Amino acid sequence: MQLDAILDLPELFIGYDTENGWLYVDWKGEHNQLSSQAACELMLDCLRAMPCPKILNDNSNITHINMQLTQWGVRWVEQMRLAGLQYIAWVLPQNLLARQSVESTVHAIEAPRVGTFDDVASAYVWLQQQQVALSTYSKQQTVRRRLE
Repeated sequence: MQLDAILDLPELFIGYDTENGWLYVDWKGEHNQLSSQAACELMLDCLRAMPCPKILNDNSNITHINMQLTQWGVRWVEQMRLAGLQYIAWVLPQNLLARQSVESTVHAIEAPRVGTFDDVASAYVWLQQQQVALSTYSKQQTVRRRLE
C-alpha cells in the first residue's frame, strides 16, 4: 500500500492510498468516547479534503476502547455518507473487549456499506472488489482536481 500521509498522530494515522483511491485510517492505542469522537471528526475532515468513496478503517492496533454508538455517532456516519463515503472495510481490534465494542457499533450502520475483517489483507481485497457508483465518484474526482 503506497500511502500519502495526511495526518500522523500518536493515536491516529490517516493516509491516502493513491493506487486505490481510498483513505487508510490506522487507530492506535487506547480510545474512549471523547478520543473516538475526536478521531472521527478528523476522519470526516480528511474525507472532505480528499473526497473518496472508500475507507480502510484499521482498528488492529487498538489496545483498549470504551465507546458506544450515540446520536452523535449516527450523525457522524450520515455526514461521512453525505461526503461521498460508500464503503468501509473495518479491521477489528485483536482485544476481545475492544472488538465487542466495535462490532456493536458496526452492526448499527446501514449506510455506507461496512465489511468487518480480522486482518488488513482481507479488508484490502474486499474494498478493491466494491463497485463505486459512478456519478458519485465522478463528482469526487472533479472536486479532487480542483483541490490540486
